[in-house]
Amino acid sequence: MTQRIPRQLFACALVAAFVLAVFGAGTASAANTGGAEFVPPPPPPKEAKLLKSGRVLAPAGAPKRVKRVIRAANQIVRKPYRWGGGHGAFTSRLAAGYDCSGAVSHALRGGRFIKSPMASGGLMRWARRGTGRWITVYAHGGHAYVVVAGLRFDTSMRPRGAPGPSSGPRWSKTLRRSDRFVARHPKNY
Repeated sequence: MTQRIPRQLFACALVAAFVLAVFGAGTASAANTGGAEFVPPPPPPKEAKLLKSGRVLAPAGAPKRVKRVIRAANQIVRKPYRWGGGHGAFTSRLAAGYDCSGAVSHALRGGRFIKSPMASGGLMRWARRGTGRWITVYAHGGHAYVVVAGLRFDTSMRPRGAPGPSSGPRWSKTLRRSDRFVARHPKNY
């Protein structure tokens, strides 16, 4: 004799299976703890290209503001890490060095997404929640970085064999995983 499953239980099971399939098993724990689960940004239509110089070439079809963010980030790729660097008033002169949020702020300013430098705590509340199609800022109280056109711009790590000093703003093809970061993105990007 077969036992029939009540419709409500069956519907709940289907919804749970769908959520697990789409979002993964870790989503429930992040929701219960209030922590942010790392969700990689959706890939942009075309990924930027990391050059041997350590700079990045924007995809041809990228929006103008995304290209400006990449251009601004490229300006400071060879700068050293300096705590508090990049947090002075925005001027045409570059700072001697940049910390994590100073580097992210400089890049975002290039795309005209911010008017003054922001600390990592402020970036946790900047713009819209979640991942963007072209630009996603990841921040927590002590660190921030940005993913632009599929590449990470960060002060905490650089790819092996990359030219230049080992610290400071650098591009990387390696995306970082952390449940401590909050993902934010500018509207429509």
